Amino acid sequence: MSKNNIQICDKCKHTRVKTLLPKLQKLSPDADIKVGCKSYCGPCSRGAFIFVNGRYVTGATEDEAVEKVKKFIK
Repeated sequence: MSKNNIQICDKCKHTRVKTLLPKLQKLSPDADIKVGCKSYCGPCSRGAFIFVNGRYVTGATEDEAVEKVKKFIK
């Protein structure tokens, strides 16, 4: 089984790395999670987003985005 590729932005005002990272690690313990600016500032300014396996997944809140990510986890 291939690893999940997850990327989160540490500049996003709608998520906190401190709380988001453990949630994603719980969903996919073997995931390759990268933290850093994703140059996705337009959508990032409007809501939470997570880049997972080639898809941008957005939500109004961090928890909503995490919930939506579940269907893209391998």
